[in-house]
Amino acid sequence: MTPPDNKPIPLLDLQAQYNSIANELEAAALGLMRSGQYIMGRTVAQFESDIASYLGVEHALGCASGSDALLLALMALDIGPGDAVITSPFTYFATGGAITRLGAIPIFMDIRPADYNLDPAGVRHFLESSDTRYQALGIRPEQVKAIIPVHLYGQMADIEEFLAISQEFSIPLVEDAAQAIGAEQAFSNGRIVGAGTEGDFGCFSFFPSKNLGALGDGGLITVRNPELAEKVRILRLHGSKPKYYHQMVGINSRLDALQAAILRVKLNYLDSWSAARQEKATVYNELFAKAGLVSEAPHCWDRDCKSVCNWLGKSVVLPTETVACNGGTHIYHQYTIRVKERDTIAKGLTNAGIGNSVYYPLCLHQQECFSDLGYAGFEELCPNAVCAASQALSLPIYPELSKNNQRRVVETIGSLLA
Repeated sequence: MTPPDNKPIPLLDLQAQYNSIANELEAAALGLMRSGQYIMGRTVAQFESDIASYLGVEHALGCASGSDALLLALMALDIGPGDAVITSPFTYFATGGAITRLGAIPIFMDIRPADYNLDPAGVRHFLESSDTRYQALGIRPEQVKAIIPVHLYGQMADIEEFLAISQEFSIPLVEDAAQAIGAEQAFSNGRIVGAGTEGDFGCFSFFPSKNLGALGDGGLITVRNPELAEKVRILRLHGSKPKYYHQMVGINSRLDALQAAILRVKLNYLDSWSAARQEKATVYNELFAKAGLVSEAPHCWDRDCKSVCNWLGKSVVLPTETVACNGGTHIYHQYTIRVKERDTIAKGLTNAGIGNSVYYPLCLHQQECFSDLGYAGFEELCPNAVCAASQALSLPIYPELSKNNQRRVVETIGSLLA
């Protein structure tokens, strides 16, 4: 056993990250303040150029938040009342919120239990055969005007299959890559693609806790079509071009120049930080295995999750088991395990001074604000998502996390499961 250590272990240590590059960050902030350009301007343009080069895209446009990135993408597609958008119920609220803010209907479809991401097989089945369960909710395939797969926890959804569906049914694809900047996936032809770079739009968040985080809110939207990219540029400035002449009703969603200055510094470290997170994940995997706490679940589970919630005993499912299903690179925005009696384990970790969090405890289709959609009587539509919401538990992970602290996390979980 590791000697007792009562010092708290945070879920994320942003102070440690700041300390490692404090001089660069402070110089960038001071330079920005001295420039006198605080809204848009050269610093934002430079960051947009830097991030476009990093992602390998032509159009990368800063905005106020990841939530606004999703909203701007849907606004650029003219989505509104009577339209519908397919997405995952197991994600942050912003994904569903962007849809309903425009008066459209979110169609929540189930996830794959292995990777927590929207299941393309279910989406295809609905579009091909109009699942009668969704018909009972008054939702028809012809209403669908966009699909939003979410790259959850730092690993990509099956974007190759979603691209095929998008092309086959002529439905725009909006990637929610808020948690997955730098994640990659290998296509069947061997081509390596990055999160947020293949769909019609890619939406990113620079919330401070993200792998590439600002000192406040910030977002980015990548756009494939140059005409739609220009439309987003106009929409993010209240729909005006030139200033004070409004072609459309937009929103006020500009990336703050101070955040752009900070992000330019941090972008230089993103790959090394992601690699460090991957190393920490490997350490966790080894520690869990050595402690005999790893389940014997197959790498790629069957899509029917009915037995999964009951099959976990005194063991955990590790996130690396999901990567094999995608042929992808996990950048570990979160290191999320599955564990039975999750809430009890979480409370025990908290009592031991170990940070942890549940992403997410209640699926979107179960949220009170969406009760008018009628999902309450159709819980069987998303059983995998509901199961994940009862088992998912995120543990501390960040580049500066020590192996001793990781050992303490695993030993504590082991004692709680005993």
